[in-house]
Amino acid sequence: MEELVIRDADVVDGSGADAYRADVVVDGGRITSIVKEAAAAGCQRPKARRELDAEGLVLSPGFVDMHAHSDLALLRDPDHSAKAAQGVTLEVIGQDGLSYAPVDDRTLGEVRRAIAGWNGPGDDIDFDWRTVGEYLDRLDGGIAVNAAYLIPQGTVRALAVGWEDREATPAELDRMRGLVAEGLEQGAVGMSSGLTYTPGMYARGAELTELCRVVASYGGYYCPHHRSYGAGALQAYEEMVALTREAGCSLHLAHATMNFGVNKGRAPELLALLDEALAAGSDISLDTYPYTPGCTTLAAVLPSWASEGGPEETLRRLADEESAERVRHHLEVTGSDGCHGVPVEWDTIEISGVGDPALADFVGRTIQESAHRRREAPWVTARGLLLADRLAPTILQHVGHEENVRAIMRHRVHTGGSDGILQGAKPHPRAYGTFPHYLGHYVRELGVLSLEECVAHLTSRPAARLRLPDRGLVREGYKADLVLFDPATVAAGSTFAEPRTLPTGIPHVLVDGRFVIEDGRRTDVLAGRAVRRTPPA
Repeated sequence: MEELVIRDADVVDGSGADAYRADVVVDGGRITSIVKEAAAAGCQRPKARRELDAEGLVLSPGFVDMHAHSDLALLRDPDHSAKAAQGVTLEVIGQDGLSYAPVDDRTLGEVRRAIAGWNGPGDDIDFDWRTVGEYLDRLDGGIAVNAAYLIPQGTVRALAVGWEDREATPAELDRMRGLVAEGLEQGAVGMSSGLTYTPGMYARGAELTELCRVVASYGGYYCPHHRSYGAGALQAYEEMVALTREAGCSLHLAHATMNFGVNKGRAPELLALLDEALAAGSDISLDTYPYTPGCTTLAAVLPSWASEGGPEETLRRLADEESAERVRHHLEVTGSDGCHGVPVEWDTIEISGVGDPALADFVGRTIQESAHRRREAPWVTARGLLLADRLAPTILQHVGHEENVRAIMRHRVHTGGSDGILQGAKPHPRAYGTFPHYLGHYVRELGVLSLEECVAHLTSRPAARLRLPDRGLVREGYKADLVLFDPATVAAGSTFAEPRTLPTGIPHVLVDGRFVIEDGRRTDVLAGRAVRRTPPA
């Protein structure tokens, strides 16, 4: 007898087609049969050892978070309710060009310091891997949800070139090609970049094109956080489209949006650029989160020259009066490349987390507010905090525009990605709320997308980008990574005031046919594994 039958579910199967009523049978981690309108037809209904009454609930494929920062959280926190409770059954990690494989001992220490604001310092993690394959093997030990990995181009550059702002030598470029190829052979699904983060930002277009040729040869995709989401946003998008076209590589644009005052209402220009490239034959997709503020580290807004050489060099420059004044001028007057070419507005930068608990008073306040309380200039406050917390502070940047968010999420190549940073006392609510916020706010309340459209954006589209032949749809033979939610009540619980509140209206989530969320509560099941690249046919 089969393991589980889910009775009388309203199936939204991920294809974009209309919902239908069915009994869905699960056994051995897969969907074994789907019996449509079983009760109405009066036919023999499927039986199983366990029956789940899904009356009033939508059954859909599990959601795919195309932009996650759970690289260490998956190992540190077996519960991982931040994502499991949202209905996420697969996360794509290794984002923004910086993660923990491939590394050597030197690079691992540098990367850990550089992205402590994203993932924590990692003092509680046994870094017993160095290669991409070894990291994926570690995930195979059992995690809350599945995970796919992108080779981080910045980490690769740090390993082969270092943290200097210069062109790679031919030998260094050859080594980077080899590292990317090795990671893809070991199961990575593509390569990411963080082109406003060091050292990835030091790569010229020709270098990125050569690495993308390698990615393309393995059937992977390139996922850049490109060079500007502000003053040079359209030009930055154009660069990514052009270089991947030249390389023959699929392109997935990370957290694709148009931010800062210079881009208010300009999403149609981006979409026209993408439509033209798609019509010309480019393979392009993108992800967004359904919120206007962004989230990163405070150190990320610094000019790139201030970060050359790695975190210790950044701290040395901040401590030097002459260098610090030059940083201030770039930030406040000319517009730092780390701040997307736009002069910083300190009243839009809110501290969301710090590494040192003694600095907790800064959390939840903008730099402008803390400076006013301290009776000092905002740059003095920001500089002092960076030095005192050794570059660890994370920030919310209140620089987005709702009309841009809505326009981009309607596009036919759009997918969902939380960009969720789980660190800090006051993280962005997208980390805990992205997927129910799509379903509750943008589907039910605003009608920006239909339910069927939205589910397709969150399931089958990302599965297609990841070349996963048996995920992303409710189909017989497909993996039983499934979500049951109430379309009348599903909503994000997380807010900017209470960002770690779990969502409502998602009572059941299955990974590999096993309940990771049951009756709204996290079980002790660790059914997630590394999802490796499927070689092209």
